[in-house]
Amino acid sequence: MLAAIALLYLGLTLAAQDPNEPAGEAEIATAPVTLDGALLFRVRGVSSLPAQARARRIEERLAAVAANPALDVNAFRLADGDNATRILAGNDMIMTLVEADAGLEQVRRVDLAAAHLARLRQAVADYREARSPAALRTAAVKTIIATLVLALAVGALVVFWRWLDRALTRRLESRIHSVQIQSFEVMRAESIWSALRSGVLAIRAMVLLLVALVYLGFVFAQFPWTRGMSDGMVAFALRPLRVIGAGIAGAIPSLVFLTVLVVVMRVALRIVRVFFEAVAHGSVTLKNFDPDWAEPTYKIVRIAALALALVVAYPYIPGSQTEAFKGVSLFIGIVFSLGSSSAISNIIAGYMLTYRRALKTGDRVRIGNATGEVIETRLQVTHLRSIKNEEIIIPNSQIMMGEVLNYSSLSRTRGLILHTEVGIGYEVPWRQVEAMLLAAAGRTAGLCAEPRPFVLEKRLGDFAVIYELNVYCRKVEAMLQLYAELHRNILDLFNEYGVQIMTPAYETDPRVPKVVPRKDWYAPPAAGAAVYEMGASDSAASDSRAAMTPPAL
Repeated sequence: MLAAIALLYLGLTLAAQDPNEPAGEAEIATAPVTLDGALLFRVRGVSSLPAQARARRIEERLAAVAANPALDVNAFRLADGDNATRILAGNDMIMTLVEADAGLEQVRRVDLAAAHLARLRQAVADYREARSPAALRTAAVKTIIATLVLALAVGALVVFWRWLDRALTRRLESRIHSVQIQSFEVMRAESIWSALRSGVLAIRAMVLLLVALVYLGFVFAQFPWTRGMSDGMVAFALRPLRVIGAGIAGAIPSLVFLTVLVVVMRVALRIVRVFFEAVAHGSVTLKNFDPDWAEPTYKIVRIAALALALVVAYPYIPGSQTEAFKGVSLFIGIVFSLGSSSAISNIIAGYMLTYRRALKTGDRVRIGNATGEVIETRLQVTHLRSIKNEEIIIPNSQIMMGEVLNYSSLSRTRGLILHTEVGIGYEVPWRQVEAMLLAAAGRTAGLCAEPRPFVLEKRLGDFAVIYELNVYCRKVEAMLQLYAELHRNILDLFNEYGVQIMTPAYETDPRVPKVVPRKDWYAPPAAGAAVYEMGASDSAASDSRAAMTPPAL
């Protein structure tokens, strides 16, 4: 309904324009002569009397004549001379026409004077009719009716907006989620919902403003004193719509091209997506191409394709050639380049980590001082779960600049070597020490029997020989538990055979070796723990002890 009213006013405004506007008006300045807001005709000026001043004088004289009810409209007459024709109201002159005026309209002077005379008579008659008591009563009734319609329209709009708010809240609020690009949160869900509500409020304000302008334009048009304001009100209300409509009509070819481009790009990206999914699942194999690279490679191809599409589409974007659009684009580019340097470096580092195969989900790694399992690799950051079940978030650029120790990458095929050191005095035979260390490895469940454990004499220290026990395991996630169990078994073996561990160092030899007698292995409060340990591990350890007992100690 509001759209129909707007179109009606647009048609009336266009119809009110002078269809016989002179062709030379663009070169010769003219000014309109109006009465009660109605355009009568246009006049030209001269250097000593500009068009605006001449039109204003004619309007003042005409208004004075129209306001004098004693002067009949039939008293309007023409007084023709050799070089000019005057239009008189009784003995009062209203205006003078010369040959230049007729030349501007491209008619004879006498014909132009006759047309102006008829137009002035009709304008004065309308002026007086609009101020008659009957016309004013009719205008007041129309104003009251328009006010009631306005009240009903505003009430209906208020009810409709309340219903729309409830409907949007019920159907959309729970479905709006944050917009993210990998780990980068572009916009929070609360911000999206707030922007949506703000947009709805803006539309509501525009609709109410349009209704108010239409109402005021109609009311002002009913009274002769405000009729000129009504024309300006309608033009003010419809000018944005006219500009928007003209812009949309002119942009239709570009919009058609952009629509076709979007469809083509969507189809092409879908085909590329299917191809890389096949590569990731192994259905399609590429030489020297890791299936894990399929997803990041698809993202790179997608970004490149979208960038190319944007370059192609830029000239066809409505308004892209305007200086304002170029200025805003330049400003956004500068802000983005200044504020996103760290984000871009993290993104590039994330892709480089993927192609370098430094780590992947499920690997146990150490990055700097952080050790844990990789639970997710995103565009900007990598998430680790520490051994204490803590989540560690590390920027990808930091990973690129540091050292990454990956425990899992080779353990799947060759096993991970766990190693520990002990310092034993020079008086203990190295063969006995090696046998005890290998026996401790044999007692530890979860280690690999093949490849076999081995011992290295790493260093002949000042006070002790440093031995390193190396064992293989494939359960990287259990490495800390294996280390703990291996250390327990080493302590037990050395205590069994009365060999003192000298690590880290000592000043003098003690009179009694610093070992724990077997009878004290389960001294309180360890007695309860002994039952658990014996019950849980004796079945597995007894065979190992029998198999790995060091010979001839």
